[in-house]
Amino acid sequence: MKYLSKEDITNKKVLLRCDFNVPVKDNKITDSSKIDKSLDTIKYLLDNKNTVIILSHFGRVKSEEDKENNSLRIVYEYLKNYLDLDFITDPTNLEKVNNSEKKCFLVENTRFTDVPVKRESKNDLELAKYWSNYADVFVIDAFASLHRIHSSTAGISKYLPTYLGFLVEKELTNLDNLINNKEHPFLVIMGGAKVDDKLNIIEGLLKKCDKLILTGGLLNTFLKVMGYNVGKSLVSTDAEVLNNVKKLINNYTDKIYYSTKFVVNRDDTVIALELDDIEDNDIIYDNLIELSDVMSDIKVVFLNGTSGKYEIDEYSRGTEKLLYDLKKSNAKVYVGGGDSVSSVINLGFKDAFTYLSSGGGATLEYVCDDKLDALEYIKENN
Repeated sequence: MKYLSKEDITNKKVLLRCDFNVPVKDNKITDSSKIDKSLDTIKYLLDNKNTVIILSHFGRVKSEEDKENNSLRIVYEYLKNYLDLDFITDPTNLEKVNNSEKKCFLVENTRFTDVPVKRESKNDLELAKYWSNYADVFVIDAFASLHRIHSSTAGISKYLPTYLGFLVEKELTNLDNLINNKEHPFLVIMGGAKVDDKLNIIEGLLKKCDKLILTGGLLNTFLKVMGYNVGKSLVSTDAEVLNNVKKLINNYTDKIYYSTKFVVNRDDTVIALELDDIEDNDIIYDNLIELSDVMSDIKVVFLNGTSGKYEIDEYSRGTEKLLYDLKKSNAKVYVGGGDSVSSVINLGFKDAFTYLSSGGGATLEYVCDDKLDALEYIKENN
């Protein structure tokens, strides 16, 4: 792979794939870290007299109605604070690049091309070729999207010389340190809402780590399989998933840990309960991690997910306590996943840990499998 940091790219038109899929609430960006981390690459390219055409997806687009709430214009408004750039409103019409004096452009959500027929997410090579016609070079700086072979993350590499941007290089360097870790005990903490799409990841990490703490919503399914009452909390109902959860519990009993203290809301009253006191109508909103003894001798930690609805004050105690305990430890702590990083930043732990990754699924897959699908595709085609 070629790295932007080791090349002299000047006076070129550069297609730059970033990942600006940031969380938004009440029409405001709540965590801009993904955007901020790409600014070094963008400014470097501009300083070297290149024209920069930025591609990114934003949210899920499955219908015309979805486009209304998934426009990158909100990111454009944010970027205007740092860059002199223009906004291209149609990802299938980049003519403005040739008809403007601007040197920087943000193109509307690449996933708009998935309606009415999926093009971007099916790696439509005609689409990738169209975008490539407007540039001389392709720079991929969207680490959080490198587990997907899409037109804008991989397909373009068939048609243009391709380089890894500063953000991707930094991610790979830091996560390689985690993957090649020789220090033990190694602890993985997995949280988040759903277990269905994370079982393979959990199993892969169980093979690498010494201890695994399960928390958040995904713990509910494990508890259900073990015969506990979790009330009306979110659990998987998929028979295959439940069977695989049972196998993991049986195969890795000595590695799996969890806290039995939870927060529920009864009649508008927030209360903390032990697992045995959960009632049929209860919904678990927060898992209060009381596992300091499990973390006492840990050397390295990989954290993905939160212990509950951390963005709501009443249900942030579990996540906040977990982060506090990790901060107090002497362990190297790597954090991956959108919610994980957002919780770290919003709860005041931004500078407390070894590394905050910009990736969610991409970070999980890289740590688990030591590879990313889009990177493998680029290697084969460049």
